Amino acid sequence: MLKVGDKLPAGILQEFIEVEGNGCSLGPNSFEVERLVAGKTIAIFALPGAFTPTCSAQHLPGYVAQADALHAAGVDEIWCLSVNDAFVMGAWGREQKTAGKVRMMADGSAVFTQATGLTLDLTSKGMGLRSQRYSMLVVDGVVKTLNIEAPAKFEVSDAGTLLAQAKAL
Repeated sequence: MLKVGDKLPAGILQEFIEVEGNGCSLGPNSFEVERLVAGKTIAIFALPGAFTPTCSAQHLPGYVAQADALHAAGVDEIWCLSVNDAFVMGAWGREQKTAGKVRMMADGSAVFTQATGLTLDLTSKGMGLRSQRYSMLVVDGVVKTLNIEAPAKFEVSDAGTLLAQAKAL
């Protein structure tokens, strides 16, 4: 399992791009994690699924609300990571008004999530393999803080916790 001090695993994530430009076409675009994190401080929070109750009511909205404060604390980008496809993540981002604040990163087949060791098996609930709920600060590809939630909890992966950690770095 991924821990503080580890490099993020290599992998490909997808993001639904709303406006063509900067080498990105409209629709789902694939990005290499290693390239995206190089030389940057990234706040990543992962959750079990788009449009799910806690994720939609608390987790994602908290990061949207704290985006400016996180940037002021030295965070270059904020990523919301979920085992959903890029179309779903794009639609959820539009609904939650994340544009320019939080990048909605899709791990549709859970390949990256499996590489981190932070999976959550929700097969019995009809959701299949998902991501655990967590947050982390990554500096130049290295995990500096990692906050993993206990099952069915939302206590340590919130935006306020990660903001305090970003200020302390």
